[in-house]
Amino acid sequence: MNATDQHLPTPRPCWIAGRAEQSDQTLSVHHPYDGNEIATVCVPSADQVERAVAAAAAVVREFRTTPAHVRAAALDHVSRQLAARSDEVAEMITAENGKPLRWANLEVNRAVSTFRFAAEEARRFSGELQRLDTDPTAAGRLAVIRRVSRGPVLGIAPFNFPLNLVAHKIAPAIAVGAPIIVKPAPRTPLSALLLGELLAETDLPAGAFSVLAVGNEETMALVKDERLPVVSFTGSGPVGWSLMDAAPRKQVVLELGGNGAAVVCADWTDLDFAAKRIATFSNYQAGQSCIAVQRVIVERPVVDEFLPKLLDAIGALRTGNPHDPDVEVGPLVDESAAERVEKWVDEAVAAGAKLLAGGKRDGASVEPTVLSEVPIDQNVWAEEVFGPVLSVAVVDSVDEAFASVNDSKYGLQAGLFTRDVQVAFRARAELEVGGVIVGDVPSFRADQMPYGGVKGSGFGREGVRSAMADLTEERVMVLTGLEL
Repeated sequence: MNATDQHLPTPRPCWIAGRAEQSDQTLSVHHPYDGNEIATVCVPSADQVERAVAAAAAVVREFRTTPAHVRAAALDHVSRQLAARSDEVAEMITAENGKPLRWANLEVNRAVSTFRFAAEEARRFSGELQRLDTDPTAAGRLAVIRRVSRGPVLGIAPFNFPLNLVAHKIAPAIAVGAPIIVKPAPRTPLSALLLGELLAETDLPAGAFSVLAVGNEETMALVKDERLPVVSFTGSGPVGWSLMDAAPRKQVVLELGGNGAAVVCADWTDLDFAAKRIATFSNYQAGQSCIAVQRVIVERPVVDEFLPKLLDAIGALRTGNPHDPDVEVGPLVDESAAERVEKWVDEAVAAGAKLLAGGKRDGASVEPTVLSEVPIDQNVWAEEVFGPVLSVAVVDSVDEAFASVNDSKYGLQAGLFTRDVQVAFRARAELEVGGVIVGDVPSFRADQMPYGGVKGSGFGREGVRSAMADLTEERVMVLTGLEL
């Protein structure tokens, strides 16, 4: 589509070093539910991309030394504006991503908190003092340890949380005074561009941020650019590892997803709660969450009571138009994603899995699906489905359950339904995951807590304070001749 065509709305601008700019090339954004075009956005030219990177590199020292109150005020402003425009922003998320409005509203609320947390952390980002006179040779010496930004950050965000996962790139960077260039997913650029608009209303220096809706194929040049020493990526494993291979001397943070497991132990008595939570969080965002429940591992003594409750809870989920406030399960991001999920389910059934619910596709939508007796080499068990598909396995002991959780190349988060504190602490010690959620599904996440995985789920941590550490490095000043 040509931006000069008459009778068409002006494409939404890209943000180059804090300024809105138009471009000759545009990108159409389509609603996943009905395929209708909802907006066009400007795709920056090579010259615009270069100016964004050059500005980020040029502002490093100025932004690093910007007073904390300036950075905190900017973050507070974004938080307040998102809250004031929450209904509008939620509708935007649903339109570009297809997630039900109830989940879009929750995402907006989380982003409000993410920027607020970052503003708070910016104000207390002070460093620490360390006495060195613990050894006689360092008598009278004191170390002042501060963390400073490593330099400009390239933040690459996925489509599944088009606002809050972009917030998790931008907010920590602003908090530590690191210039950031955001590359949103091409299918969902609108929320990121809105954040550019809100940041432009603040007193941040020129070059502190840019939002570039470039294609995935143009991203590799940015990854390799030596002026961007930090790359923070959230998305698929193959892409993430390829970015690391392309930038071996950079600080690279990867959040690469998983195939989240929920263990239901024999001592857990509230099976209705477990069933409803697992049903909801295997299908929220149409399963397009890195910590959606994908594998359910149930101890044999409770499976006969638990499984009917799970199927009833899944059958009660409302599916349909994501703009309907009562709908809980909407479409996947596009029809090709839904076709892949459908294929994986069909392959599992052909390999001997039992289809207990769902399994059908209509355009970009896939019915909430439950499988049992799935061979462990099938994609729906071994890989990240990123769709509304749940596989149930039965085990005879906690030992077997923990072994099953760990028998995965991923390790993001796991849920553990148990009342036994000893089992809970065993899980923390033995499960090869970044987080264990006791008494709930693996899908729980608080935006201020450390969040990330091990093994194929990447390394580094999101969560505002943890991300700030990843974006910075320690520098030490030693004072001598002090009376301590």
